[in-house]
This record gives sequence, C-alpha cells and structure tokens, in this order.
Amino acid sequence: MFKPARILQVAALTIALAGCASQQTVATSGTGVSGNMAEPALPQMADVKPSRPEQPSIQAGSSTAKGGPLLLPDGSLTPDMQAYASDVARSRQVPLTHVESLLHTISYNATAARLMKPSPHRIRRSWTTYRNRFVEPVRIKAGQAFWSENKAFLDATAAKYGVPQSIIVAIIGVETIYGRHTGNFRVLDALATLGFRYPDDSRPERSQLFRDQLADLIQLDYENKLDASSVTGSFAGAIGLPQFMPGSLARFAVDGDGNGHIDLLNSKRDAIASVANFLRLHGWVPGLPVFAPATLPRDPASLVQGGLTPTLDWSELVSHGAGIPGATSAPPAWTHYKLGIVDLVDESQNRAQYRLGTPNFFAITHYNRSYYYASSVADLARILADNMGYGWP
Repeated sequence: MFKPARILQVAALTIALAGCASQQTVATSGTGVSGNMAEPALPQMADVKPSRPEQPSIQAGSSTAKGGPLLLPDGSLTPDMQAYASDVARSRQVPLTHVESLLHTISYNATAARLMKPSPHRIRRSWTTYRNRFVEPVRIKAGQAFWSENKAFLDATAAKYGVPQSIIVAIIGVETIYGRHTGNFRVLDALATLGFRYPDDSRPERSQLFRDQLADLIQLDYENKLDASSVTGSFAGAIGLPQFMPGSLARFAVDGDGNGHIDLLNSKRDAIASVANFLRLHGWVPGLPVFAPATLPRDPASLVQGGLTPTLDWSELVSHGAGIPGATSAPPAWTHYKLGIVDLVDESQNRAQYRLGTPNFFAITHYNRSYYYASSVADLARILADNMGYGWP
C-alpha cells in the first residue's frame, strides 16, 4: 500500500493492511514486449479508464507521533489544521465551510494509532505463515459460495475486463472474507489520526499519504459519493468488500450494478467490477497466467530485483538456465513480456520458494505492495477455479 524502496513481504502491518487498494499511477497493459514478437490482442474496453486524474498532494498540515487530541479544547481547528483545510478547499475545489464542518467532527483514534505503530522488534518473514492465514478452508468455502451466487455477473465482468473470475473472487476473499470483516473504524477519524498523529516521526511520507487520503474522503463527501460522517472501514481507512482507500475509490471504483451510485460496502456488483477495473488499469494483461509455467534459472535468488514492475526479458532468463518444459511449438504469449523472479522467504526455516511472475502478478502487487499478498491471492484463486470447474491458466 505504501512506497518502500524494496517490497516488504510480511510483517503484522502488511497482514493487517491486507487490503487497501492503493491510489497508484496507472500502468499500461501489454508493455515490455521484447524482440519483434506481436502482442496478443486485448479486449476493446474504451470505457475502462480512471474516473478522474490523480489529485495533487496536500502541501499544508503536519504530523506528530505524540498522539493526543486533534482539535483545540474548545473544539476549534488548530492553526495547522486550519491551514490544511484551506489547502484542501483550494486544491480540491471544495467550499472551505464544507471542509471545516467535517474536520470539526474528527476525534483522535488511539486504536488506529496503536495498530499502525511499528513493532519495536523485527518480525521474521515467513511465507508459509502468511499463506496459511489467507489460503485456508473458511475462505475457500466462502469463496465458492460467493462465486456461485454471483456467477453470471462474474462471467460478464471477466469478459469485459479480461480479469479472471477466480482472481476477483480471491481478492475479495483475502480482503474481507466476502464482506464479513470490512472494519468498524470511522474512516474520517482513522485518516485524520494517521494524517496528523502518525505514530512514527521517521516516516513523514506515510502521514502525508493519509492527509491526502483524508482530502480524497472530504472531496467524495462533497460530491455526494459517500457520507464521510458515517462511513466505516479498516483502521487504515480502507472501505468496503474490496477495501479501497478513498483515492482509489474516486479513481478506480465503478458502478457495477448500474444504479447510478457506487457502494463498495453493500453492492457486490460494484465491488466485483471495481476490483477488475483496478487490476486492468494497473497492468493486467488478459490471457496471461499470474506465474509463468517455466523452469527457473539456475540461481534464481541472484535475479530477484523486487519492486512492482517486472524487468527481465525471457531471453535473459533463458541465458541463465530458464526453460519451458516440453516446449515444441511457438513460445507462449507470456514470453513476449517483461517478467520478474518472485522470492517467497521463510526466514525461520532458512529457505525460500521462487516463482516467475508475469505482468499479471505485478498488477496484483499494486493492490497491496507485497509479494506474499499477490502470491496468496493467486494460490487461493487457483484452488477456487479448480473447485468451480473453471481451470487455471
């Protein structure tokens, strides 16, 4: 969700934030073609696009890790908060009185601050432990039921966006177990707390992120797209079945049920279509697998580069010993695209599992910036697809 230089693949924070479709720069599907091979044709989707451009970052406002009330004793805004309100009003074209009226209602949420506080001890990374939290019987059973109940719409969404039903269902399952756990934090309070009282002064970019998301929430409220006074979500401010942050809700959520209003909390169709739209706009390539079915290079660890963008050509991987088992015909489509070695580490057991990610794997990492997360989604999706008789690409 945030912006580390290297993917943070575990930690309790990542697990707790196993949601939060983040507001990211839109990737272009089908980039990274090597050689002179032709790209596979993509479905025509002229209406699949961000709902609005990315909004400017709010310049005013600051954070302190000391915690405590957000407003002055008489309930008025602090000078810092007043400057923030003025900046939000100016940059988001929202009347200052509207911004101020919402900010006058905010309360410091000590639980949100505590849950976001970094652990004083380094947490040992464990792919096995992480996977077992999400690829487990409850989500598999609930996922099959969710798929069956929404089969027709999932089929139509997959045809429109090119994102398989299994991936959409798996993401909603990992996020909230199909709406069972969407969070009961008042989003306005959570975002204000983390924007102005972030519990780690060494990470100012994180408090900035939450101040920007608070501005997105205020703008959505002014546009009557949600009620910022009452909407609830995770302690980090993620909303609904797919756990979209306000900025992503504004840019990537879509009206799946066609009623003229986007409701990610109560409309399964809105949630399904929004997940597909998010993935497609972050680089999902229809028809490609998530992991390439290839034998890995001789020393895959040496080729791990991290990040959210694949960088390796298939020819480069072949030169390091990668191959396609039993290949006798033309190279498969995924060899036309940039790829990346995915490392899934179990530090306690001093071992790692390696996989070869396609652009579709990296599209999932834009939903949550964790290789563990994207791999868990893929593994759950494969099981669900097999159980539902859809097969797995």
